[in-house]
Amino acid sequence: MKIWVNQSPVGTTRLSRIALGICIAITSTLLAFAPAIAEWRPTQPITFLVMAGKGGGADKAVRLMAESMHSQGLVSVPIEPVNMPGGSGADAMVELQRRAGDDHVIMFTLNSFYTTPMRRPELGLDINNYTPIARMAEDTFVLWVNAERADINSIGDFVTAARAKGSGWVMAGTGEGSEDNLLTDFMNVTFGLNMTYKPVKSGGLGAKDLVSNAVDSTVNNPSEQHEYFEQGLTKPVVMFTPQRMDNFITSPTLRETGVDFHYYMQRSVVGAPNMSAEAQSFYQNLFQTYFNGSEWQQYRKDNGLRGDFLTGVELREYWNKEVEKHERWQMAIEMLKP
Repeated sequence: MKIWVNQSPVGTTRLSRIALGICIAITSTLLAFAPAIAEWRPTQPITFLVMAGKGGGADKAVRLMAESMHSQGLVSVPIEPVNMPGGSGADAMVELQRRAGDDHVIMFTLNSFYTTPMRRPELGLDINNYTPIARMAEDTFVLWVNAERADINSIGDFVTAARAKGSGWVMAGTGEGSEDNLLTDFMNVTFGLNMTYKPVKSGGLGAKDLVSNAVDSTVNNPSEQHEYFEQGLTKPVVMFTPQRMDNFITSPTLRETGVDFHYYMQRSVVGAPNMSAEAQSFYQNLFQTYFNGSEWQQYRKDNGLRGDFLTGVELREYWNKEVEKHERWQMAIEMLKP
């Protein structure tokens, strides 16, 4: 005969407790290992697209990160830089869009990430479709001339020389309709100049053109002119920054000359549209770890980079604010053109 206590037979109570204990133990074990099971890792080489050619600021940064992350053991597979400068970065953006859902491709951006979709609406590029991974820095701009130009030692000297040469004065920059192009247009309308803009595939090529006197000036980032500046081949005229840069402490900002203007370029990492949440988390952690490391912090210092680390929603909000700024800026330039 079975005796029931609290709706359970006495003979089965002990077995029930044992079974319950086993279930709890198994569940606890599975929960403990769940993050490890779910954690994503790359299983093949990672393609790192660059929206510009070799030798420019973006290319230098990508190659440093790719080599260092692998050599430091931060990632177990090679990271392979692929330069796609065509269409002022349009080719790179289209390629990343084509590889939607691919967890093994990322891209390093310039401000052409904003301006190219604005200039080429037929491409159907929406920056909000890309996966926000990491803003690694904001890069700075400097107006450069060849060191042989003894007649140019200030923005006033530059304006006098450029105005005298008219459209024969050539300013080199990365891409067409890009940040360098916009800066050239800005200087033309602000100072009444008629400089001709020469688009090249990378800031590195523009810097070489300046050294060889193939062009008259550039608005290179510091990393692109660093080598030639150290050799005494080029010299800065003004900084497009709010305060003077430690690297060029004797050179004034444009603001100091009476024109209250500064401009930065993002150095951000984005993933393909529809990247998995697990892969996005992996890349966010990877780049934040590298951002916090001494190597990247030293690189930022040496090359005049600024800006905090941004990712996720904050990075996407930053993009949209920058798009609005560029739209207003371009509209103002168009209105001021003669």
